[in-house]
Amino acid sequence: MLKPLGDRVVVTFDDVEEKSVGGFVLAGASHEATKAAQVVAVGQGVRTLNGDLVAPSVAVGDKVLVESGAGIEVKDGDEKVSIIRESDIVAIVE
Repeated sequence: MLKPLGDRVVVTFDDVEEKSVGGFVLAGASHEATKAAQVVAVGQGVRTLNGDLVAPSVAVGDKVLVESGAGIEVKDGDEKVSIIRESDIVAIVE
């Protein structure tokens, strides 16, 4: 399992395939502004100039909306995950 540092968050993106009536996969999801993701791991937060620790706003298990194209994709075992900054998270889905 990956342990992110600082304000980084490890997420798995929800694969959403849009299909037409004939069963063809449409390539429309690649230009969306945001993507839905599940938080897998969270860093400890960032330190201010005073040295105070600011805890992250998200927790493991949260469903979030992430800006499209944010972060880097890595492979953790057999699973593909993305490492993003907390600032790339637009909203928590409740």
